[in-house]
Amino acid sequence: MDAQTASTFVIEAHNLVKRYGDVTALAGVSAEVQRGEIFGILGPNGAGKTTLVEVLEGLTRPTEGTARVLGVEVTQDPVAVKARIGVQLQAASYHQFLTLREILELFGSFYPKRIPAMELLERVHLAERAGARIGTLSGGMKQRFSIVAALVNDPELVFFDEPTAGLDPDARLDLWEIVRQVRDAGATVVLTTHYMEEAQALCDRVAFMNAGKMVALDTPAGLIRSLNAPYRVMATSATPLSEAGVRGLPGAAEVEVALGADGHIVRLRAQDAPAVTAALTALADREGVRLVDLAVQPASLEDVFMNITGRKLSG
Repeated sequence: MDAQTASTFVIEAHNLVKRYGDVTALAGVSAEVQRGEIFGILGPNGAGKTTLVEVLEGLTRPTEGTARVLGVEVTQDPVAVKARIGVQLQAASYHQFLTLREILELFGSFYPKRIPAMELLERVHLAERAGARIGTLSGGMKQRFSIVAALVNDPELVFFDEPTAGLDPDARLDLWEIVRQVRDAGATVVLTTHYMEEAQALCDRVAFMNAGKMVALDTPAGLIRSLNAPYRVMATSATPLSEAGVRGLPGAAEVEVALGADGHIVRLRAQDAPAVTAALTALADREGVRLVDLAVQPASLEDVFMNITGRKLSG
């Protein structure tokens, strides 16, 4: 790999293994993170997400394998890596008797390069709370502060760990916008999350982890397209379509015909949604059945994870 190609990657992990006695937390993980992207790591508890991130942050030494972060071999010079990255902490990790401004000033004093505390607070609309202590903030404010506290040294690479956990939908959307702003300002973002919709909305690429292995890596759209039938189609009619006719539709899979509260319902999956919906509509015309509703919904990352691992993300 030449220098120009190498410069496009901020993380290069090769065959990372981490064992704790008889427990293997990482079982040969390899991945590259491109400069300027939001890279998501998803998986259930115990999948190895935290261990992988701790290796990349220089907090944990791998049993086997190598990891280069910002061109530096992490195990050889973790201090150099830590000076150039930002790591989100949970609210409980902050000093409870310092103000928000004092916490940021304290963190900034650890680095030769730093951003003024008030500038950081203004970015997340907390300037008016500069003199407040962390314990007086709402959940959303605490999460906003935890993000901006990771930016005190103007890092090139930022690690966000479950940044919207426990937030209501409105606060979660606010945090999504802040994460995008961090990326747009020039930093690369590595994000761990349990929320599939969050990864789908934010991430340029997503890695699925399960049982210490990286089992899939692609763009959200690419992962969804990898399914044999990535679209759900549902039709409702006042009178039933023939089950044999529905099951015989070309390209239809996982067909279900049932009677629901709103009428007769057909559910199926399809690779080519336009072709299947056209065939379904033609079938209804031939049988004299009026469709009162027809909906097409793309599969989600949850569907992909379930297809690959046989388990739900929360499982």
